[in-house]
Amino acid sequence: MQYGDEMNRELEVMIMTASDLPTIPVVATKVMQLIESESATAEELAKVVASDPAVAARVLKISNSSFYGCQRQIQTLSHAIVVLGFGTLKSLVVAASVKQVYQPYGLTEKMLWEHSFGAGLAARIIAKKTRLVSEEEAFLGGLFHDIGKIIMNTMNSTQFQDAMQRCYNDGITFEEAERQVYNYTHSEVGGLVIKKWNFPDMLMYAVLNHHAPSFSEDEDAYQIDLACVVGLANLMCHKVGIGIREPNDELDLMQTIPVQKLGLSEQHIEDLLECFTEAYEKDKSFFN
Repeated sequence: MQYGDEMNRELEVMIMTASDLPTIPVVATKVMQLIESESATAEELAKVVASDPAVAARVLKISNSSFYGCQRQIQTLSHAIVVLGFGTLKSLVVAASVKQVYQPYGLTEKMLWEHSFGAGLAARIIAKKTRLVSEEEAFLGGLFHDIGKIIMNTMNSTQFQDAMQRCYNDGITFEEAERQVYNYTHSEVGGLVIKKWNFPDMLMYAVLNHHAPSFSEDEDAYQIDLACVVGLANLMCHKVGIGIREPNDELDLMQTIPVQKLGLSEQHIEDLLECFTEAYEKDKSFFN
């Protein structure tokens, strides 16, 4: 990650050394390691997931959502793994684990969680329809895109609420408000936390760039696509009003950098929005 100024190096030290930041539950880390090892069996994975009952229950609940398209009720972890596959299980366990980072669950956390889950769902749908990036990586990128906000709220909730109040009272975006309150952004905080949690660089980069996709000439094409898919997922949530106070009807998605970089037509966008709003309504209860 390239940093142009001292502030960001200061932020990096602060995030990397902070002992009171939320951590990803051990079960998520273990599942990721098991899957990376390539020799994992469904039984081993089920055993690891079952070691954290809260995560296990949430994985089963999510795996029965229409999001994953299973026709029959999934009742056991090993059945979920067989039906959904290891890649999907990995992102499900991470999703089920990340939910715990959003405690205590007040209105702020509730809206941030709905927005994050909404963006994960939107990113997965964009990935599925365009086939430009992996559905699971897109889902995790969407899920984590605003994790920096939760961390900022955890580090200093008074300061974070000040930024939120400015959004609502002055009718400005969170990005404008955070520039007035902080000397760093939630995208930077999010990228660093992803790094601290040992997630892949690809994911860290997507979180870091979801608001301002500025790419160098020699940038990896897949990396650009992933950042744009996550950026578009976030914009779609803003357009329809998921996890925010009200929909942004004025937002013209066709004029945004992610849509232009991904080369999507107006018809594509209409189809994606329709598919997304339908899926979100149907599945939001499974993710709570």
